[in-house]
Amino acid sequence: MIEKTISEIEAKIGGAESVSAEHKAELLKLLGTLKTEVAKLSETHGEQADSIANFAKLSAHEATRTEPNPQLRELSNQGLRSSVDGIEQSHPRLVQIVNSISKTLSDLGI
Repeated sequence: MIEKTISEIEAKIGGAESVSAEHKAELLKLLGTLKTEVAKLSETHGEQADSIANFAKLSAHEATRTEPNPQLRELSNQGLRSSVDGIEQSHPRLVQIVNSISKTLSDLGI
């Protein structure tokens, strides 16, 4: 489930015309790391791992829309950031990756 969701995100970003090749490469690299970290989390916290993957998918959808909606983009990024609340101690790398993805999407202004 989680690998499928992240693969869908990778495909969505890879095919997005509104994102430069440089930013696609950066996001795809971050998603590769996210996939590894979420897989580790899913071994002990399956529902939380699913939430992170699903919020990442939603954020990618909002970031790659042809006609962006800044309010929906911010809400999806907020959900993504919130999905890792409480696991900073046990999975600091995962929290760092989620924050990097959220920041990258926000910095793109998309």
